[in-house]
Amino acid sequence: MLSIGERPAEVEDRTVPGHWEGDLILGKYKRSALGTLVERTTRYTILVPLGDKKDAESVRIAYAEAFKSVPEALKRSLTYDQGKEMSQHEKFTIDSGIQVYFAHPSSPWERGTNENTNGLVRQYFPKGTDFTQVTEERIKDVQDLLNDRPRAVVNYYKPDEVFNKLVTLNL
Repeated sequence: MLSIGERPAEVEDRTVPGHWEGDLILGKYKRSALGTLVERTTRYTILVPLGDKKDAESVRIAYAEAFKSVPEALKRSLTYDQGKEMSQHEKFTIDSGIQVYFAHPSSPWERGTNENTNGLVRQYFPKGTDFTQVTEERIKDVQDLLNDRPRAVVNYYKPDEVFNKLVTLNL
């Protein structure tokens, strides 16, 4: 496991895009989950439907699949908490080409972008949501709403606009 302290310095100041933060939002009775992946510079968000498949192998496969649509130049690192769902991080790195770094235990502020994003996601899926009952279409609709929402932190641009501009520049 690589500690957050071992991440490249470029991750901290957000000037180099392609560094992501990830987490799980647990559903009703912790029996279901939704994966959240957010790019630190643009705030572009990918929501990963997991339903009741929140074990390490299922999360690894689903996250690697979600990253297939992201250009290589924007897949530099992923910072995650030390949840057991990321215990297959080495296989994830092989599958996706993305190096995983881990925040310190009980230190959610080390992944503040993701924690903030999870709060936005909860506006659409409040605590107690059973993610096995939420359609993939609804999850993608919410992802689109989040990415089409102007954010003060990116000068009131939409994450979609900022991310797509980077995609255009990096291809």
